[in-house]
Amino acid sequence: MGLFRALGLDVKILIAQFINFAILLFVLYKFGYKPVFALLEDRKKKIEKGVHDAEKSGEKLKEIEEKEKKVLAAAKKEAFVIIEKAKEQAEKRQGEIIKKAKEEVGEIINQEKAKIQQEKAKTLKELKREVVGLVAVSLEKILGEKMDGKKDEELIKKMISKK
Repeated sequence: MGLFRALGLDVKILIAQFINFAILLFVLYKFGYKPVFALLEDRKKKIEKGVHDAEKSGEKLKEIEEKEKKVLAAAKKEAFVIIEKAKEQAEKRQGEIIKKAKEEVGEIINQEKAKIQQEKAKTLKELKREVVGLVAVSLEKILGEKMDGKKDEELIKKMISKK
């Protein structure tokens, strides 16, 4: 103790300062360092979690990009198939339309031919009537007298059959 006095130190004050320092250290640790360390630990955990989540997100993004590429490739293939089917259907439909048009044209031609045949037959009948009338008039002039209906018909038939 004499040494402390020689240095100008009072042991009681030194012990009191030591106790005050211990109390201050305890209070700082309990109310200052501990909450700060807890805050820093929480912050560290959040940062680690954020980094971990970012890594997971990066992996998921890569997976999604790969799936997207696969889906796009599948969609392109499907679109190509649909386009090919549409082309085939269009060609088939075009063939059907052409075939139907040809059939309709053929039908119209046949109808017109039938009309022409009917008109031809009608014209021939009219022509025969006129020829018969002309022959009857000619015969009447040649013979100079009118014959009865039976004789007229017989003469006309003979004249027509000679041609």
